Amino acid sequence: MLFFQFEPLPATNPILIGHRWKEYHAVLGPYLKDIPAESWAIVQQEKAADMIHVLDFPYNGEPPRNKLMQNKMTPNEYHFVRNHGGIPTIDKTAFTLTIGGLVNKPQILTLADLQDPKKFEPVEVTVTLQCSGTRRIEQIHEYPGEGDELINAPWGEGAIGTARYRGVSLKKVLKYCGGMQDEAQHIEFIGADTYFKKLNVFNYAVSVPRRKVEALNEVLLVWEMNGEPLPAIHGAPLRVVVTGFIGARSCKWVLRVNVLNEPSRGPVQQQEYLYYGPQIGKQNVLFSNGFSIQEMPVGSAIMTPNDKQVVVHQGKIEMTGWAYSGGSRWIERVDVSADGGHTWLQCDPDDMTEKHYHAWRLWKITLPVLAEGWLELVVRAFDNACNTQPTYVRSVWNWDLHVTSSAHRIKIYSVNASNPATAKRLRQIEENGDSLEPITRPLMFRIESEEHYEKNVKKHKREPEE
Repeated sequence: MLFFQFEPLPATNPILIGHRWKEYHAVLGPYLKDIPAESWAIVQQEKAADMIHVLDFPYNGEPPRNKLMQNKMTPNEYHFVRNHGGIPTIDKTAFTLTIGGLVNKPQILTLADLQDPKKFEPVEVTVTLQCSGTRRIEQIHEYPGEGDELINAPWGEGAIGTARYRGVSLKKVLKYCGGMQDEAQHIEFIGADTYFKKLNVFNYAVSVPRRKVEALNEVLLVWEMNGEPLPAIHGAPLRVVVTGFIGARSCKWVLRVNVLNEPSRGPVQQQEYLYYGPQIGKQNVLFSNGFSIQEMPVGSAIMTPNDKQVVVHQGKIEMTGWAYSGGSRWIERVDVSADGGHTWLQCDPDDMTEKHYHAWRLWKITLPVLAEGWLELVVRAFDNACNTQPTYVRSVWNWDLHVTSSAHRIKIYSVNASNPATAKRLRQIEENGDSLEPITRPLMFRIESEEHYEKNVKKHKREPEE
């Protein structure tokens, strides 16, 4: 379905079917042909039944909006998943992690080695992971871009989640390996999942700069998620968690760590997760003229109400959402608007979850709204470095449709029941067994008596007398 951006997305679950990748696995023979079915079985076992399946294989899924907002910590079964290949099954008792390249003492470590407190002090960190494609659907609606449904799946606002991870600092593990050599520049992670790029077969491989790994507890090797063993779908038995960076750098099912003198040559690092200027497209795009996306910028989203929702209220509308900034920055302020961004109200800090260096803040606000009809609600966030969001999605549009960091906008239909005329009409609708929704469907009962009509048009003539 390479042309999905020009067509309405199907109202099905899964939304998109990964036919091509299933076929790729099938032609590689008996060891991989069953991976799609096995992966889907793991999805069914480990994920909630009401997950939104954006792509069935490789699995990409996000939670329903209301489930994401229930708690600051995202339950494992509702945490979004962005996979690039099938879900491998790894025996943790036989698992080893190979650490090599530009380290002074290359090592092969078991999971028991990593979990031995005599070797490595365990750490726990609260981390928000976010796909760089979060809110991509807004860019697609503005202008279609690169249309590979695996690389550019039509994510909504739910490709983000927060968990408490337990593991060890990669900085400490590399110290155990005698430290990095002077020429080391990037640390590469290689996962067990099979990845295809333009009919070539690879393992998933990405890298992060040395300076990121040298920061304390910002790159972790983890085996627990929210106090439970790491689920298979999230990288068991061991995954990388890179705080503040796009989720793609947090390699799942990690088997090897290579210390390099340059960024990884893997296709995910060299040819994907690149940010292009607005003049770049199919006619001139090169892998070398985009820059690698690492830290996530400040972003936010409205999770309730929903876009195009009819909201009946008494002069106030309840709004909820999330706000997040990467790079060890935290959210300081969230503003909302009921008039498309002309005027703003600030969320009370008491109505926001606490600050974290590496995690989001959930927010809520009661917004005074007198106007009726179609309104545009907007949210923007500010982090502690005074960074905020571009005003419109067209300002952030790019060919690969990454990092939709603009202020989030939704349209709602406001019905202010504190208005006497509106309250009267709502009673009429109920008494006549009719419905306000869909808002575009005409009412089937008589909305005005002849007497009332004559009285009004005589009092307020439609044409001048002279």
